[in-house]
Order: sequence, then structure tokens, then C-alpha cells
Amino acid sequence: MNIIPANEAAQAVQEILHEVQSVVVGKDQIILKVLLAILARGHVLLEDMPGVGKTTLALAFAKTLDLEYHRLQFTPDVLPSDVTGFTVYQKSTGQMEFKRGVAFCNLLLADEINRTSPKTQSALLELMEESAVTVDGVTYPLPNPFTVLATQNPTGSVGTQMLPESQLDRFMLCLHMGYPDLDSEVSIMQARSGDNPLDHIRSAVTQFELMDLQETAAQVYVDETILHYIAELSGATRSHALIRLGVSPRGSLALCAAAKAAALVRGRDYVIPDDIRVILNETFGHRLLLTPRAKAEKRTAEQILNEILDKTPEPPLTRYRT
Repeated sequence: MNIIPANEAAQAVQEILHEVQSVVVGKDQIILKVLLAILARGHVLLEDMPGVGKTTLALAFAKTLDLEYHRLQFTPDVLPSDVTGFTVYQKSTGQMEFKRGVAFCNLLLADEINRTSPKTQSALLELMEESAVTVDGVTYPLPNPFTVLATQNPTGSVGTQMLPESQLDRFMLCLHMGYPDLDSEVSIMQARSGDNPLDHIRSAVTQFELMDLQETAAQVYVDETILHYIAELSGATRSHALIRLGVSPRGSLALCAAAKAAALVRGRDYVIPDDIRVILNETFGHRLLLTPRAKAEKRTAEQILNEILDKTPEPPLTRYRT
């Protein structure tokens, strides 16, 4: 893999965004943040009602990034082996043969993940953390690059159950698409009156170029003062009176990686505090458990995180560059 100059990487990112935005209308910030997670080798959880374009978003990214794409509709009867694969005896050879599950791809759309059983949800934990699956004691690596784009219906919808904290923590970002505005919805209907826009989308980068972009994002410089800033934000969630469970060190790592990707998208090879601020809520919000008092006062995770941001002093603008 090669390290790409920051200005060339930013130009490639703009080409990717342009292609996806030609299909997914009126959701530019959501598209950008999904791309940040992909560049940071993270996974994304989209929480929304059906029909707002989550599947279209995943398909658009798969085509734009030249990725092998699989989709699995999670229902109560989906088994862990459907995700990971299984071994079966082959009479012709007398050997046990591994049959790959749906996870063996570059971009996995795990649709309505909170409609399936906890056992099947748990099958995603290893593959999201290690990019590998273990079946009958044998570990099989997944293709590179690999990203999970999961969707879930809001808690309380018929047939849903909450994801456990251990699985939520594996998602780098949690995003909410929401309904389109009036003009965007009109544009969507106009675009779909003829051909499907997905049929005309082109690949902006190859898989290997995407891997170069990911490696370039990983090499973005983060000064020690920025690391202290991230740690202070994480620590503030652990001591806040309205938060029962704060952000783990995995959350701090996720914020750092997402901030690196944000810096690269903006054409820089170093992180500044604003790169952290723009992605904090999406990185930390789903990792928090609020107290009953917070719920009684109708306080949201986003409101509390914004307060923490306001109260935590930014490091001085002195030495962010290498």
C-alpha cells in the first residue's frame, strides 16, 4: 500500500462523494460520515425507519468504491452460520469443507440487525473487530477492505430488540438519516421516474486505491495534545452525573481514527480539534448509557456531549503539525 499526498487524497474523496451524492439526494453529511468510517476502517450503524434510503446508500458506496457487496436481511430465523459460514462433510473427498457465509465480501449490509436473535448478533462481533471468522476452531480472514454497514429500526418497533453494549461498541459511528426535505423528495421521485440512478454510477476508485486511502488516513499525524484532548472528552463521559456508562478506550480509539479521516478529507495530514468536534456525537453517542434522571429530564446523549465539548478546553493552536 502507498501513502498518497493529502491534496491528492482529498481530490479522490471529492470524486467519491460526488458519485454517491448523485444517487443519494439531500444527505451529504451522512454520506461524508459513512465515508469517514470506511477510510478509518470502521463500521457504521444506521438507525432509522425503513424506506429512507439506507440500502441505496450501501449500494452506491459499493459501486463507487468497486467493492464486492452482500446484503443479509436479519430475521429471527437467521443463524450465526448464515453470517460466518459452516463446515460440511464432502463424501466425494472424505474431507470437511468450509462453506463461506455472507460476511465474505468487502461491504456487508446487515439489514435490520436488531430483528434477529442475540446469538446471531454475536456472530458479528469477531468479524467486525478482527476482520476474520472462526468456525470449528479454524480462523478464516475476510477480504480486505472490509466494512459492515448495519441498519436497525428504532427501539420499540414491532419485533425489535436492543443491541447489547458490547456490539454497539464495535460500530465506529452511529448515524440517523432521517426523512428527506421536500425538495430532495421531489428530486428522488424525478430521478426514479426513468432509469434507476444506481445503473449509471461509476467507480471513482479501485479497491487497491481505497486501501491506499485507508493507509494514508491511518498515517495522519495526531499530536500528543490532541490525544490528551480526546482522553479528556472520554473521561468526562465517565464522571458525568447523567451518564451511567461512559465511553470505553475503544471509543477513544474510534474517535481518533475518525478524526484522522476527517483531516484527510479536508486536505490535511494532521488533526486539529475541529476534526474531533465534527464527529464526536456520532462516535460517542451510541456508546453512552444515560441515567434514569437524564431520561426523566428528557436529556439526550447529543445534548450532554455538546455540554462536555463546551466545558472541555481545546488545546492551544501551536503544534499540530509534525
